Formats: sequence, structure tokens, C-alpha cells
Amino acid sequence: MQKPEFRYWVLWLFLIGILGIVFLQVISGFNINRLIQGNRRLLSELRVQNDLRMLETDIITIESDLRGAVITADSSHLQNIDEEMLRVNKEMGTMRRAFPSKSTGNDLNQLERLVHEKIEFSRMVLDAFQQQGHIRAQNIINSRKGKELRDSIVSVIARLDSVRHAQLIRITDSTEATGKNARLWGILFTAFVLLAVILSFWYILNQGRQQQRIISLLNESDKRNREVAQMKEQFLANMSHEIRTPMNSILGFTSLLRRTSLENQQREYVQNIHSAGENLLALVNDILDLSKIEAGMMQLDEVRFSLHSLITSVGAMFHEKMKEKELAFDIRIDPVVPDILQGDAVRLTQIIVNILSNAVKFTEEGRIEVAVDPIDVTEQKARIKMVISDTGIGIAPHKQKAIFERFQQAEAETTRRFGGTGLGLAIVKQLVDMQQGNISVYSELGKGTRFEIVLEYKLPDLEQLFSEAMAAEAEPVSLSKIKALIAEDNPMNQHLVAHLMKSWSIEYTIVNNGREALDEIQKEHYSIILMDIQMPEMDGYTATSIIRNELHLSVPIIAMTAHAMLGEKEKCLQLGMNDYVSKPIKETVLYNSIARHAQPLPEKSADKGTLLNLEYLHQLSGNDTDFEKEILGQFLVQTPVELEELESAIDRIDFVAIRKIAHSMKSTVGYVGLAEELHPYLDRIERQAVQENNKDIRTDFLYVNEKTKDAIKEVEVLLRREG
Repeated sequence: MQKPEFRYWVLWLFLIGILGIVFLQVISGFNINRLIQGNRRLLSELRVQNDLRMLETDIITIESDLRGAVITADSSHLQNIDEEMLRVNKEMGTMRRAFPSKSTGNDLNQLERLVHEKIEFSRMVLDAFQQQGHIRAQNIINSRKGKELRDSIVSVIARLDSVRHAQLIRITDSTEATGKNARLWGILFTAFVLLAVILSFWYILNQGRQQQRIISLLNESDKRNREVAQMKEQFLANMSHEIRTPMNSILGFTSLLRRTSLENQQREYVQNIHSAGENLLALVNDILDLSKIEAGMMQLDEVRFSLHSLITSVGAMFHEKMKEKELAFDIRIDPVVPDILQGDAVRLTQIIVNILSNAVKFTEEGRIEVAVDPIDVTEQKARIKMVISDTGIGIAPHKQKAIFERFQQAEAETTRRFGGTGLGLAIVKQLVDMQQGNISVYSELGKGTRFEIVLEYKLPDLEQLFSEAMAAEAEPVSLSKIKALIAEDNPMNQHLVAHLMKSWSIEYTIVNNGREALDEIQKEHYSIILMDIQMPEMDGYTATSIIRNELHLSVPIIAMTAHAMLGEKEKCLQLGMNDYVSKPIKETVLYNSIARHAQPLPEKSADKGTLLNLEYLHQLSGNDTDFEKEILGQFLVQTPVELEELESAIDRIDFVAIRKIAHSMKSTVGYVGLAEELHPYLDRIERQAVQENNKDIRTDFLYVNEKTKDAIKEVEVLLRREG
């Protein structure tokens, strides 16, 4: 009986503690509010004192500027004097608002009168200086009236400052007293809370020990689950990479081989190799798709697409296989169903491909039909039913539910006879569920199977679609003036990518790992980098991180890798890569990615001998040959030093030094006629240094460095020739 009573006492203490906390919080809030108000008053007083100091400083500044102009007879001292006088008048207005007290009214009136007289006196000196000369202005200054006005102003300001200082002391004392009260209440508040918390915590701790043991067991179990999931993901990633890397070569080279002159039997062998590779790749993709869906990380994309074109193109994929089996194939789309839909066309393609693949596989004779009918069509959306039917072997009734499970087929004999993993329909089911659709199967052994899929799609604005189509201008993408750096360790992949680069007339350099890529990118300009991820010595992730974060280069980087797990693309983009192309590489995908991201290299002079332009130097020297040789010799000495200092400053990220050296180099290169060529780059380096933005500084420096060294070589040749 004692334990429950003690528990109730703890609860009562907890409730009393809550009420005490609320009470103390109110008192603390009151004291804190008084502190805030006191601080505001204190800040206001400090501003007033600062304004007094500013007024005194501006009066003295005006007098100093006038004296300087009169003594030196230099009107440049008077450039800002009108602004200073206006500022003094504005500060007097501020003083009037800051001193509402009657006790300072006389001093404030006197100060305002003296400031007005001082300003008028200054204007009189200024008028005399501008109209009658500095001698007349000096005579007026020597009359000592200005000094008397200034001393009087300083004296009045001192009196006002003493008044405000006394007010400041009073506010400080009041704030200190309030702070002591707040501290006292805070101590009481803390002691009370600690007492209530200690008693409550002691009881809760005893009760929570058993829960902690349970939580530890759950955490251990969750840890094991995460480890298993991580092992599974790592296994899939490794499997994907190990299979896709050789598959990239197999499919790439068979595609190239099919374009050559082959005998019929050879062409058949190549086609069989290519088909086997595609089937193996499809298996890998199925496993990866399941992994993505189960992880809840597969995303749906909304794009506009033509339903008729999509189904027709998918049907064309199976045309040859249907032709071999002499199967009839029909597509029927109800005219009421809109052709242009908005949704995930890729996922719909996957659904149709998987079902049609099974239909072709399990149908030996007869026909396959795809029918699309409307269920509900409005101005904003269309709910449609897609029916894919065949006259194949059919599915037994008791097996129809199991076919949507992973690694399940209707019969064991089916696997032995037709092959397959049983993953296709499992993926179809989950893709349909992701789009909030339904899928049903109706089948009878020996008579065929019918799949019914219900999906809903948005309808795009056709007027906007038409306007965009009319406005779009199709222009061929050119890859001229592009130089690519390819980081790839697999010799077969190197050979394949090199062949593609040659066929697209792209200048390229191939390196074997990330370390070699870093060395190369610091020596040459490149329009784009194709970066493999898994390489010896240094992988693509590390190399990209160094390029972006240490070298600060903005050259586009495309990940070109056999890693195809979900999240891989996002990881590449977060590290600073611009795009992601998975292996096996598709030529059109890689081509379009390069065309989209590559930066054409700066135009190079056709004749390096025309880089120098000494016309400015001739004008400067008056055609003095000896003087020109001296300047050119100085250019040979000074320029390498400046380049070295600029590179060192960039490495240190010393923006002050970068700006200073880049500004100095504009004069250096200007003497030899490189102003038009290099000033835009040096201006950009200087501007980015001022903004402390080093994103493109190194890229601009590499160009300046290259051009300047070319100029040095030309100057050396010129001086040797003129001997």
C-alpha cells in the first residue's frame, strides 16, 4: 500500500511544481520585460550621446575642410561640404527630438542658434573663397569669430552631454536593480524546479529501467535489420556494377559489330549475343526495380505523352518475335480516350512491356490484343481501362493470385519450359499500386489470359501544348569545339567510348583513374569530364569532390558508371556532378547529355604569331626602339612572377591578393596588346575576388596563364630576332 501512496505524493508534487513554475515564470517575465525596457532606454541614451559627438565632429570637420581649402587654395577639400552642412542640420533636428525635457530647453535653443550662426559663417567663408579668392576668405577666418562659435558649440554640447550622462547613470542603476531582482527570482525558480524535477525523475527513472531494457532489445533488433538491409543493398549494388560493366562492352561492341559487313550466319550469331545481353540486362533491371520499390524511393514523373504512340512503339519491340511465331497483333484504342495524357510514361511502358513479354512468351499460336477504353473522362483527367489479352497457355484459377508475388510462376514446368524469374508481374503489380490503379487477371487453362489495368491520368492544356509546339524550333545539336576528358579504367570500355568520341568528332583524352584525371584537368582546358565511379587509386567521387571543393573548377562532369542503385544519381549530383549516365551506355543518351552540358572551349588564335599587338607600345614610346625593348624585357621578367603569385594566391584562397595581382596584370598584359584578349578574364577574376566567390577563378586563370605564356614565347622570339 505504501508504493501507490508514494506514487500519488510524487504526482501531487509534480502538479504543485507545475503551478510554481507558472507563477515564477510570470514574475521572471515581468522582471525580464523591465530589463528589456531599461536596455532600450540605455540604448537610446547611448544613441543621443553618439549624436552629440557626431554633431561636434561634423562642425569641426566643416571648419577643417574650409581652412584646408583656404590655406592650400585647393577647392577639392570642399567637394562634400554641402552634404556635411545638410547633415549638421539633420543632426540638429535629431537633437530637438532627443531633448524634450524643459531642463535642457535653453541649452538646446542656444546650441541650435550657435550651429545656425556657425553654418552661416562657414557659408560666408565659402562664398568669399569662391568669389573673391582665398586671401579674402583667410581674412574672414582670421577674424576669430568662427573659433568663438566653435568653442561655444563645444561648451553647450558638453553641458548637454553631462545632463545625458546623469540620465544614463540613473538608467544603469535602475537596470542593475531590475537585474538583481530577476536573478533572485531565477535562483528561486531554479531551486524549486530542481526539487520537483529530482523527486519526479527519481521515480520515473525507477519505472523506466524496465522500459530501457525493452528499448535496448528493440534497438538491437532494428540494428540487425538495418545491417541486413545494408548488406542486401550493397550486394545489389556490387552485382549491378559487376554485371553492367561487362554488359556495357558486350552490348556496345555488338551494336558496333552489327553495323559492319557480316555474312548472314555471322549476323545471326551477333544478334543472338545481343539478345542474350539484353535479356541479362533486363533481369538486372528487374531486380533493381524491385529494390527501389521496396525501399519506397522510386519516384513517379509527370510528363506529357501520346498514348497511341507509346503503345505502338512498345508493340514494335515485339514485332519480330510475334512474326517468328506467326501471331496476330491488334491495338484498339477507343476514340473517346484522349491521346495526349500527362503522367509517368516510363512506368506505363514498363507495365505494358512486362505483360506483353509474358503474352508473347506463353502464346504459341493465335493472337495478342491491346484494347484501351474510357471509364471516366473530364476536362482535367481521364480514367482508362487497358486490357491485354492473349490466346496462350492460360493460368489455373488457384494460381492466379500467386503470379503477382516475387519469383512465382504458375507452374514449375513453366520455368523449365519457358524460362524467366517470375519478377515481371510482381513489378507490374507494384507499379500499378504506386499510381493508385488496379490490376486484375482473368484466365483459363489452354484458352489464354486477360489482364485488365485501370489507371488515371491528368489531361494537359491542349492550347498551351499547341503554342509550345509552334514556338519550339528544332535545331540539330552540334558537338564541335568540344574537348572531353574520359576517366575510365576498363580497357574495353575505354575502347568503346573512344570509338564514340571519334564518330562524333570530339577531341578526347583518356585516363585510368581519378588521380590522373586531376593531373590532366590542371594542365588542360576541357569542355566536359566523363567520370567513372569505381576506379583504382582514386574513385570518381573523390576526384569530383577535389575538382569542386579544392580546385574550384566548374567544368561539367557526367557520371558514367555501372552503379545503378536508387540514390546513386542523387549522390552524384550532390557531390557536384552535372548528370548521370548508367552502363550499359546508350549512344543517344550519352550524346544528348554531352550536348546539354558541355562548354565549348574558348576560341584559339589560328596563328600564335598574331597574338601580340604592339601598336599601343609604339604610341607610348613614340617609336623609341630601345624603350620598347626595355618594356618587353620587363614583361618577360615580371609576367612569370605575377602568374606564379596569382596561382599561389588562388591555392591559398587569398581573395585580397588575388584581386590585387589580377588588377596589376591588366596593365602588364596591356603593354603587349593583350588587353582585349585577357582583360575580360582578369576583370572577372578581380570581381569574383571582391565578392569572395572562387567558383570560376581557377578556370579563368588557366586561360590567362595559357595565353600569357604564349605571349612570353612570342616576345622572346621577337627580341631574339631584333637582337
